[in-house]
Amino acid sequence: MADDDNADRFGGEDFPELLRRLLGGADGAEFDPAQLEGLARMGVDPAMLQQIMGQMQQAFGQAGNAADGIDWSAAKTQALHLSNKDGASISSGDRTEFEQAFALATLWLSEATTISDLATPPMAMTRGQWVEQTLPVWQELAEPVADSIAGALTSVIDEQTPDDMKQLVAGAGAFMRRVGGSLFAAQLGGVVGRLSLEVVSGGDVGIPVMPDGVAAILPQNFADFGRDLDVTDDQLALYLATRELAHARLFRHARWLRLHVISQVTEFARGIHVDRDALEDLASRFDPSSPEELRSALESGALLPQRTPAQDAALARLENLLATIEGWVDVVTADATARLPEAAKIAEAVRRRRAVGGPAEQAMASLVGLELRPRRLREAAAMWRAVTDAVGAAERDGLWDYPDLMPEASDIDDPQALIARLRARAAGEAPPRDAFDEALDELLAQAASEDGGDTSGRGTGDDSGDSTGPEGPRPV
Repeated sequence: MADDDNADRFGGEDFPELLRRLLGGADGAEFDPAQLEGLARMGVDPAMLQQIMGQMQQAFGQAGNAADGIDWSAAKTQALHLSNKDGASISSGDRTEFEQAFALATLWLSEATTISDLATPPMAMTRGQWVEQTLPVWQELAEPVADSIAGALTSVIDEQTPDDMKQLVAGAGAFMRRVGGSLFAAQLGGVVGRLSLEVVSGGDVGIPVMPDGVAAILPQNFADFGRDLDVTDDQLALYLATRELAHARLFRHARWLRLHVISQVTEFARGIHVDRDALEDLASRFDPSSPEELRSALESGALLPQRTPAQDAALARLENLLATIEGWVDVVTADATARLPEAAKIAEAVRRRRAVGGPAEQAMASLVGLELRPRRLREAAAMWRAVTDAVGAAERDGLWDYPDLMPEASDIDDPQALIARLRARAAGEAPPRDAFDEALDELLAQAASEDGGDTSGRGTGDDSGDSTGPEGPRPV
């Protein structure tokens, strides 16, 4: 199709220039629907299209400036707008109160765990500072879903475009991919911004969203959390400061743990794919006078299909991991705050709050299809309590030294088996054998038997009979 024909069909302009002006804006130029009459060939009402783009042009402009990938600037802008709407300052009195709480909590915590103190002093943090510190992690967790939505938009455009016009709109797919990603980024920013109005501390959501070794409490949200607890502010501040320090100490000590958690989350998120039927249905019903439907579809999870069996398995592993982490934090915090008369009441309030989650946390679950609430927290805490009582804090904390030592889901189910292994290790004995050991021995015996009957020389070493190699002796 000739370029001159394209220009005639779209009011004297070629289509790429038309898209540029329509979606990205051209010096604020307005369009007469008559100019877009040719778009009717694609089944698009030109007047409706102009109205839609008039509402979305500002958001699209940022997307059009992104060279590759997703422009996350909309997320940061929206999140900071929401987090700072009620002011961003912390009074000197609040700052002093939490500094004192952190100082005493540090002393108490050192009596309850052998994991060392933080190198960076803990702080009182504003909501906006929390957004700035945590947004990179939220972006990393949400990026697989954003890519899926952006890719689905591109695919829908390609499938809906008639064959004789595919060449004409060849550049629109990549542009719409950036647009879709930026729309999702803006929604993520809204969720993170609202989450900043709920979280009380850096580790409040369970996953390591704060930079390594940083502990913080948000005084702006502290009062809301304690309003109905009927406990004094000083006791609540001490308990929350101790819990936050325990969480930050653990991730600083077990440096591999942060990557382990993030990897588990992204493994789950990479399996998410947008429901194409839901996306097409939304597009067919989209009313430009009511853009709330688009926002609601994103935040409600309507565009995300049911989880696959592989995702269910990944989610179960993640839930066990988060429960193991928070169970340890619960037990250590309880031991460190034993002097507080209301510690048990506060601890129960924290557990219930984590089990239910706030509105913004629920919105995050819908947006990226991931719930960050550990369902086995009480069972994991019971496991850590049994281990502490049986072998002491030092042996308990040593389980975080290496990834292969960390308790697994089976240990939550049967803490006594974990305790038996720890006692055997402390005594220098071989650990008790279990069903896994027996099955492994059977497999190895079967493999050795098969290798022994192989006349081709596979697995028998070289002709000299030397069983050593560049990596040392080989088993025979």
